[in-house]
Amino acid sequence: MALRVAVIGGGKFGEVHLRTLRQLQWDGLTELRSLCRLNAEALERQAAEYGVRGYTDYREMLAREELDAVTVCTPDHLHREMALAAIDRGLHVLVEKPLDTSVAGCQRILEAAAAQGVLLQVDFHKRFDPEHRAVERAVRQGRLGRILYGYAWMEDRIEVPVDWLPRWAGHSSPAWFLGVHFYDLVRWMIKSDAAEVVARGRREKLKSELGMDAWDSVSAHVTFRNGAQFAFQTSWILPRGFEAVVNQGVRLVGTAGLWEVDSQDRGSRSCLEGAGMQTWNSNANREYEDRLGRPRLGGYVIESIEDFARNAALVKAGTPLADLAGRYPGGEDGREATRIAEAVHQSLATGQIVTL
Repeated sequence: MALRVAVIGGGKFGEVHLRTLRQLQWDGLTELRSLCRLNAEALERQAAEYGVRGYTDYREMLAREELDAVTVCTPDHLHREMALAAIDRGLHVLVEKPLDTSVAGCQRILEAAAAQGVLLQVDFHKRFDPEHRAVERAVRQGRLGRILYGYAWMEDRIEVPVDWLPRWAGHSSPAWFLGVHFYDLVRWMIKSDAAEVVARGRREKLKSELGMDAWDSVSAHVTFRNGAQFAFQTSWILPRGFEAVVNQGVRLVGTAGLWEVDSQDRGSRSCLEGAGMQTWNSNANREYEDRLGRPRLGGYVIESIEDFARNAALVKAGTPLADLAGRYPGGEDGREATRIAEAVHQSLATGQIVTL
């Protein structure tokens, strides 16, 4: 029996969830039943396009629909209440990163999921990048020796906070919206939790030029419990003329070598009239047509959502959750990434080193 699933949140990333779950429906794995979002006009359009029932109240949707699973694709600060509501009804849940914007909130979600015996997965899709997997494997096999230090960077064009997130960028930051991806990625690669965090940031461009009270950039230095030290640089004010929406990468240096991945420039470029030169990460999210001429999405962003659906389907079919442990980014991973981000913001506020 197909996994009955709904999506909460229909914005830019909610659309990716909808498309992914629809193509899994074509394959017989899922049954995409409903969508909840506040924008009634957009909801009507998407509900018709995907053949689902539309709701503007997620509580009503959860009460009325017969579901097995839900994906939560709403603004960061809204994840907790929606995830808890779905878990309370015994549903498996995929939550966009961050799991929550507080460690205490993450813990509540973890405990609720454990009590209900449901799958809780966080969409840390950077883990599914084949190049990042190669790094994790090399570290696990000891090919880099003992990890000493490294760097990670993720910078978005200014259109992301201004055009994509104008109503809630002030509730977020580059550390929350971008940094948690790489806080989790590095923690997963080196198999160590954070021990100490110090951070600095700038508020200038968004505030002075656009009246948006948000951080322009956040630089964080994290010491992990195994002694490795990492510098994380995040921002979302790159100029609109920059050739990619995001510039990102990671480097690890160990006693036996280093490994670096430019996570953005994979050699795919285009130059179209009116769009200018574009460099895009074809490993992340690419569109193609299947043999029936249907538009499909591929790439590691899609694989992460597919992974949740397959895991939830396995649990629905009787596979014990314990058998899947360690095979996906779960609630504990979400909590630890949030622990770093929370410490980053504590350090930004106090100017002090934060010990975890």
